[in-house]
Order: sequence, then structure tokens, then C-alpha cells
Amino acid sequence: MNIPNLLTYIRIFLIPAIVIAFYVPGKFGHVLATVIFAGACFTDWFDGYLARNLNQSTKFGAFLDPVADKLIVSVALILIVSELGKAYIAVPAAIIIGREIAISALREWMADIGKRTSVAVSYVAKIKTTLQMLAVGALLLYCPGCNTGYKFLLLGLFLLYISAGMTLWSMYMYIRTAWSDLTSNN
Repeated sequence: MNIPNLLTYIRIFLIPAIVIAFYVPGKFGHVLATVIFAGACFTDWFDGYLARNLNQSTKFGAFLDPVADKLIVSVALILIVSELGKAYIAVPAAIIIGREIAISALREWMADIGKRTSVAVSYVAKIKTTLQMLAVGALLLYCPGCNTGYKFLLLGLFLLYISAGMTLWSMYMYIRTAWSDLTSNN
């Protein structure tokens, strides 16, 4: 156990706290859920920073860190979609969650054939993750029944659609990289 892995564990343990806070009635619940989410997002950056700078990168950390990211973003998107219940939010959320499942499966399959490094995390995927976290943070702040925060909805939707587009683009890049392996007869 090292500090970067501990921070990743903390990020995972914060997921239920985000869910509970989100369901606290009124604006306070949304603000609290957003603060917890933002703290979890900070640990994502900080654990990577520490792992690199303290030379504490581990195989387990390389596995768990992206899982934690996918879990926290997916759970937060599910909360937002369940509250707003509109197609304009459900479609990009489904694209984002679907892509995460598809690319995880692609990485697993590529690892099985010994080519895991050909679908390593790209720079575009890192930008996509950052945009997703910003979008989710803004959308968590929006409280429909509070008559405040409409600007957070607009900002969140704007960022969510950009991140959904980048999600599709990064998925295309990963599939294009793996295409010859996916379509070979061996």
C-alpha cells in the first residue's frame, strides 16, 4: 500500500458519500455532492502526480485508478440522469458510459492477445476525462427545484456534449488502432 493507491481507494469510498449527499433535499445536497465530487477529482490528479514523482507507480494502481474514474463519473451521471429524466442528458451520458464499457472490453481483449500497450490511455482520453469531470461537477450543482443554478445546467450541458464528442473521438482512435487485430482471422 502506498499513498497514491490510498488516494484511489479514498476516491472509490467517496462514491457512496456523493450519492447520499445528492439526495439531501434542496440546494445544500447538490452543493455538498459537488464538493465531495470535486475532492474526489482532485485525488485523481494528485495520486497520479505522487505516483510519478515519488516513483510509486504500481500495477495495481494502474488498474485501479481508471476503474475509480469510470465508477465515479458513471455513478454521478446516473444520478444526474435520474433527476433530470430528459433525453438531452441521457443520450450523452449513455455515450460516455457505453464507451467506457466498450473500451474496457477492448483493452482486456488486447491484453489477452499481448497487445495491451497499443490501446494505452491517450492524451485525448485525458482531456476527455477532465471535461467529463468538469461537466459532471457543473451538473451536480444544478438543483431543479431550487430556482437557482440554471447557469450550471447550461455550462454542464455544454461541457457534457463536448466531452461526449471527445468520448466518441477517443473511442474511434482506440478502435482504429486495434482494427487490424479485431478483424484478423487468427
